[in-house]
Amino acid sequence: MKRIALLIGCAFIWFCLSTGTVLANKSSVSIEGPASAEQGSEVTLRLTVTHNAHSFFHYTNRLTVQVNGKPFTQWVFTSGNRPEGAVFTREVKIRIIGNTEVVAEAYCNIHGSTGPTKVTIVTSETGAPVTK
Repeated sequence: MKRIALLIGCAFIWFCLSTGTVLANKSSVSIEGPASAEQGSEVTLRLTVTHNAHSFFHYTNRLTVQVNGKPFTQWVFTSGNRPEGAVFTREVKIRIIGNTEVVAEAYCNIHGSTGPTKVTIVTSETGAPVTK
């Protein structure tokens, strides 16, 4: 009976230590890229996902990108195919046709998301930055 209690206690401690920090947060994403681009050009955006837990049980399980309100791409992660770290990046290439709104959101498999991050790339005919 003592062995079973010890085994359960060890398993509980291992589980707590392997699920990340006690203050684990929701996954968040930031978007880096140009504020303006020439009509018809292709731009590269860098998505940086941050989540302060990264273990078999607790990780970012999804990153989605929408362009102008329509699904563009997504990455789905599992416990056996987790992102490379608690902070990781992905890049997307987008063709600019008119002002372009990009929305990205990352999700923790336990806590969810901090919410979407939005950027708008403004179209300029000459490629020069557009001021509002």
